[in-house]
Amino acid sequence: MIELLTPEEMAECDRLTIAGGVPGLALMEKAGRAVVDAVARYALGTRVLIVAGPGNNGGDGLVAARVLFERGHEVRVTLLGDVGALRGDAAEAARLWGGSVEPAKPDVVAGADVIVDALFGAGLNRPVEGEARALIAY
Repeated sequence: MIELLTPEEMAECDRLTIAGGVPGLALMEKAGRAVVDAVARYALGTRVLIVAGPGNNGGDGLVAARVLFERGHEVRVTLLGDVGALRGDAAEAARLWGGSVEPAKPDVVAGADVIVDALFGAGLNRPVEGEARALIAY
């Protein structure tokens, strides 16, 4: 793998872009739509599961869920944590999604044709434990 930017450098790019006037939600839209472009090669009717985390990476996944649904895919969203605990742009992405959000449980992945991992971003700097670990291990 060729690392172009470290997680710290990418976070600084995001910070500077937002400070320069680009809303964080616009960056989230771009990230979510990039995921959609990757999933779009699958036929309509493909069952897509978005596994979202409690931060902005989860927000990227919620954007992807909305756009995939708008394009005709069957989409389920599972969230690690409570949707009411989402903050900022991730909370807005959840509001714009508007669909149901299920609690993240390992067996929710059964039946999905495509799984989108929107749990954690590149800056994760701690061991994955608890429900998140169980989800990943399933």
